[in-house]
Amino acid sequence: MTLPEHTFDLVVAGSGLAGQVAATAASEAGLNVVLLEKTANLGGSSAMSGGYFAFSGTEEQAAQNVGDSAELFRRDLLESGRHRNDPALLDAYLAHQDSTYRWLKDHGVTFRALELSSGQSVPRSHNSAIKDVLALLHKTFTARGGETRTGHRAVRLVRNENGTVTGVVTENGDGEHLFTGRAGIVLATGGFSRGVDLLRTFAPEQLAAIPYGGKGNTGDGLKMAWKLGAGMADMASVSGTYGSHPDTGEEFHELLTAYYLGAIIVNTHGKRFTDESQSYKVLGREVLNQPEGLGFEVFDAKVRTQSEPGIPLNDIDLLEDLGHVFKADSLEELADAAGIAKAGLIETVRRYNAAIDGLRPDDVGRTSLCNGVGEPARIDEPPFYAYPAKSLLTSTFSGVTITPAGQVTDVDGGIIDGLYAIGEVTGGFHGAAYITGTSLGKAAVFGRIVAEHAAARLGEDTNVA
Repeated sequence: MTLPEHTFDLVVAGSGLAGQVAATAASEAGLNVVLLEKTANLGGSSAMSGGYFAFSGTEEQAAQNVGDSAELFRRDLLESGRHRNDPALLDAYLAHQDSTYRWLKDHGVTFRALELSSGQSVPRSHNSAIKDVLALLHKTFTARGGETRTGHRAVRLVRNENGTVTGVVTENGDGEHLFTGRAGIVLATGGFSRGVDLLRTFAPEQLAAIPYGGKGNTGDGLKMAWKLGAGMADMASVSGTYGSHPDTGEEFHELLTAYYLGAIIVNTHGKRFTDESQSYKVLGREVLNQPEGLGFEVFDAKVRTQSEPGIPLNDIDLLEDLGHVFKADSLEELADAAGIAKAGLIETVRRYNAAIDGLRPDDVGRTSLCNGVGEPARIDEPPFYAYPAKSLLTSTFSGVTITPAGQVTDVDGGIIDGLYAIGEVTGGFHGAAYITGTSLGKAAVFGRIVAEHAAARLGEDTNVA
């Protein structure tokens, strides 16, 4: 049976930030592009994220006298990833981060806050209104003649007699369709935070985390590339992010990192169980081992004053308005309200304060607020607060192996011709854990890289013809 065929210069599967950037940049380069989306809505996991981009050497950093460099950024990436990262991918990111930052700004993107967060030795998280970013890019893409097809689930890749990937078959309400790309096929299909079968295979312990991410993130792209022999990286490092209330829904990205502002994390027994300054991915793994998979962020009035309304990760005001934060005038009352063992919490805070005063070592070896930066302070100024939180599986940040140009490679390192992958479907960049903002950052950086490579590829093919 011959399938209805639609031919374009470039076919992009997935409409999160990676797909939107690749499609927009390719259309600006003069390519005829189609953007395919599995669900009825555009944006994927990107639209559900906190909107942070990680860049170094920016105008926002200069305005706040933050000293940063590509070298320092690279060091942080390697240390956060425990040196399991692919250095070539890091080098590509750092070489293209400035032009990508400028490109985003040229497209109307504004960064409304600069934050220090997971894995960073200096503030490097540039916050955006991510839904506005996605809308701006799609508007540009459409104005450039790009076509968008929602409700199209990619189900298999098509190769020609030479082994080059030339198309992707999709399913929608009308049956199957073949989309052919003269310059290639781009997988921007996201991870597998909703893929129970893949989680059971690669990260069964993460089934205990709160499922999140785009509803279409079931690993379709990874499976299609895997079927063609694609290599994989970082599959053993999948972890949720610690800091989401047990009742977290899909309406917005509820995540509080008060532990980077000075909070401690205790379990239901009132005991600390890990160094709070570590990556929130490490914390996400650790909390799964606690009773009910639950950890309470406990802090005092000093931390509470650092709330930043409207800024994800630090908006304590919003979470208090939602009724998700317990508040009391004493630790005893706080323990009763939150359901924490009273004696355990009081003793834990006493020991913590004694360590701050230099009277004893810290119980979990904490020496900073976040990744070696910032001085922890005593928890002693009422009122006191507790935010119950679990691990939220926002993304899987692992997947198929790629070259610095975004070309998918097989298990032996050979290029699978005609197939690109960008964003969360890829592995190798983050290693053991990721720095806040590098997920959206790599989506934008490698989206532009792939668009440029595909345009050059099409030009070469045209010249040959």
